[in-house]
Amino acid sequence: MADTNPPDFDRRAGKTGEERSGKVADYRYKRPPQPEDKAIAGGAIRSRGPGALPRRAAHPRRPRQAYAALDLGTNNCRLLIARPSGENFTVIDAFSRVVRLGEGLAASGKLSDAAMERTMAALQVCADKLRRRNVHLARSVATEACRRASNGPAFIERVRQETGIALDIISAQEEARLAVLGCHILLEQGHGPAIIFDIGGGSTELVLIEPGDGPVPHIVDWQSVPWGVVSLTDTVTRRGEGSEARADRYARMRKTVDDAFAEFGERIAPFAKHEDIRLLGTSGTVTTLASLYLELPQYDRRAVDGLIVPSAAMRDISTRLSTMSMDERGTLPCIGQDRAELVVAGCAILESILDLWPADQLGVADRGIREGILRSLMAADFAAESSREAVRRTRGESFAK
Repeated sequence: MADTNPPDFDRRAGKTGEERSGKVADYRYKRPPQPEDKAIAGGAIRSRGPGALPRRAAHPRRPRQAYAALDLGTNNCRLLIARPSGENFTVIDAFSRVVRLGEGLAASGKLSDAAMERTMAALQVCADKLRRRNVHLARSVATEACRRASNGPAFIERVRQETGIALDIISAQEEARLAVLGCHILLEQGHGPAIIFDIGGGSTELVLIEPGDGPVPHIVDWQSVPWGVVSLTDTVTRRGEGSEARADRYARMRKTVDDAFAEFGERIAPFAKHEDIRLLGTSGTVTTLASLYLELPQYDRRAVDGLIVPSAAMRDISTRLSTMSMDERGTLPCIGQDRAELVVAGCAILESILDLWPADQLGVADRGIREGILRSLMAADFAAESSREAVRRTRGESFAK
């Protein structure tokens, strides 16, 4: 299996009742090699702490391979293609598009025709990039929208037939684990417990971790709730216009999320009393709010990824956005019309998390599931290659005798 749990993953944690998928969609693209394109500027992902890839010994018979991770969420379709580079990796191609796959799912229980067509168009672009980059090993995952939709499995099969991409509908537990693997190196230094959270389109995952014996932290507990920026927006609808209506809707969003987090909040309450608690978020919500905090004229990943922001400032920005009309939010840099409607739901979720886990500061990560997949694939492939090399050496020594 090309993807493994952290060695100390606590299987008692989490209450969703879902089993970890573990399936690896290792579609191997064997098209003839294409001329290499110029690497994306600034694509090297630098490790800021533990969790880097194993050091790779040079192997003259094996070229540097390209690996890919595709994350099909409720709101976005994202692809990352990279090559190992020492202990880290260098991104050579990437793709991201808002597809709103989960649009209307809360009401109908299925993926709409329009949403599936938008998503298929994005996945065709991804398939072309995977072939053009001659990807050696890929893992493609689908999350909450496909988990919940009655026609999710049929859509996955259509994707496989029309694009060759074998999507794996992963469990909420696996989604949380991959997010931790992808971004935990950005946690503030410290010895206390931490929460890593991922506000998605159709769900939000929270993971309680503590420092482990190795580079990957120990997962103590976790929770996934079916409220993301799309599902919460679609479920908690408007009841009019004006400031009072906006305040009422935001309050209803907060209560919906608070109720969903309540059981997890009780479980983690003893840990939240620790003096050295830490908090790290990976989502479009936290990166957007961080951009507003920095007053960036346009989004800049280099400025946002790894940023530490006062939690109080993020709460103030969230409250302010909730009082604005959608048109007013749409004029703000780094939000625009694409995020103007959904960002309020993200703010409601974030404020509920800050209530649960009152850390003074919030770490911001513009990385997550895709990076977790890439690190897993590369580490497992390296381990397999090391085993094969050991067998070759053993056989060579036997023949020499």
